[in-house]
Amino acid sequence: VPILSGHVYSINDNATVEDAATDYEFDIRQLVKVRTVGVSESTDCPKFDLILLGMGSDGHVASLFPNHQALELKDDWVTYITDSPQPPPERITFTLPVINSASNIAILATGIDKANAVHLAVSDSSDGPDALTSLPARMVQPTDGKLVWSLDKAAASSLEALSDDAYEQQHREY
Repeated sequence: VPILSGHVYSINDNATVEDAATDYEFDIRQLVKVRTVGVSESTDCPKFDLILLGMGSDGHVASLFPNHQALELKDDWVTYITDSPQPPPERITFTLPVINSASNIAILATGIDKANAVHLAVSDSSDGPDALTSLPARMVQPTDGKLVWSLDKAAASSLEALSDDAYEQQHREY
């Protein structure tokens, strides 16, 4: 896809993670200020057209890991971590408020190792008060946008399949 280099905003990988996160958030705030990127009316966060996320077998998305303090951030748009449970240990990531402000969010999960996390992320039941923060993918809940999951057969293998009758009834109702 031909994209103008002036439309690509990279994270500075020559800076410390703290400085890189600060600089990247500054860049995003400038893009919002000049209205290159819109703003969510309900959250005052940037409203990206699309955020594409992968999901790890532990249910992490972006670089937001289960039970990590980065999940609690409300005012920052970009943050960093230095203690990632998976390599590399230092990472930069959008925060949940920014992710959830997007117009469209797509989560991609493939492989049998993701099946349990997919099931927990999309199921209606919760496993106690810590269920939400123990699975960041479950915390992806667009404020005013759409969420689409793309799964292969293996990643979807723990989801309950609708019987033919239930499928037909569900589709008659819409």
